[in-house]
Amino acid sequence: MGNGVTFLTIYVCIRGPTCFLVEGLLWDSAISEDDGAPAPCPAWMSAGVARGGFPQTPKAPREGRKSYSPVKRRRKARRLSVAYEASEGEEGEGAERLQAPSWQPQDWRRQLDNIRTMRSGKDAPVDQLGAEHCFDPSASPKVQRYQVLLSLMLSSQTKDQVTAGAMQRLRARGLTVDSILQTDDSTLGTLIYPVGFWRSKVKYIKQTTAILQQRYGGDIPASVAELVALPGVGPKMAHLAMAVAWGTVSGIAVDTHVHRIANRLRWTKEATRSPEETRRALEEWLPRCAHPQDGVERAPSGGLPPSLHTDDSHPHRELWREINGLLVGFGQQTCLPVRPRCQACLNRALCPAARGL
Repeated sequence: MGNGVTFLTIYVCIRGPTCFLVEGLLWDSAISEDDGAPAPCPAWMSAGVARGGFPQTPKAPREGRKSYSPVKRRRKARRLSVAYEASEGEEGEGAERLQAPSWQPQDWRRQLDNIRTMRSGKDAPVDQLGAEHCFDPSASPKVQRYQVLLSLMLSSQTKDQVTAGAMQRLRARGLTVDSILQTDDSTLGTLIYPVGFWRSKVKYIKQTTAILQQRYGGDIPASVAELVALPGVGPKMAHLAMAVAWGTVSGIAVDTHVHRIANRLRWTKEATRSPEETRRALEEWLPRCAHPQDGVERAPSGGLPPSLHTDDSHPHRELWREINGLLVGFGQQTCLPVRPRCQACLNRALCPAARGL
């Protein structure tokens, strides 16, 4: 302090997007000295504030020692690759389509086309007596769906001809939820005999029908999870019921024919021991749909209930739905469980089992 001028020096250090007033100099922290990043607070100022006191004048570095300044490190920018499924006809620049499954059977498309050719006559038992043909077309959609489910329950471990005969006898008495609940077990057993395990099926049919009346108003569930929870209904039946009764493809329906043929053709990465294991293995690689340019035509709706017909004008076809009927009929006529007719098969040169591999 003197006779003329009094100098007042104030040191203010506030971290953040604010400013520093150092000996009358306004220093905007939002502006960097070189690249626009926030300028760091001087080390000698931050050190003083961190101790809770006013900053002290920094000491000059000793001779022989280097003065270190904070090093700015930039974070490396990472490049993100996004794969998406482009719509038909869309080819954006730099677009990356979804990758195909890492494993697919060798020659599976040629094998599938050959099976389609051999099955073009649609003259196997499943083509005339399958679940699509066992319900009453004059009944209400709800009754039709119930009859579809019942025919699937009867078909387990039973030939299509036997299942169709049992369904005809049941329909002759009026096959509805109410009529089954009013039928005694002995009469029901007589009507469905000689389907496989008919005594157990009498019990399952009665239990399932009672559940449908109590919980679903006489209709059948519209999901695989609810269907397999019903007594006597397995995964194959559930997926077929979803496809035939509800017109929804929920998964591949695998029975003994599909299980056997898929293993003979090596359509599973490893040998499978059960139809359910085969279903999971097939669904890992088999595309849901095939484009018409692959030679796949849409199957007719057939005997589906009128309200459940699929749209035949759709440009894609569900392979998961097709594969069951295709392989079941092929297994009934050509790829038999015992003594398969390999000499008459178009895949004899492509089939590992036929070549003894």
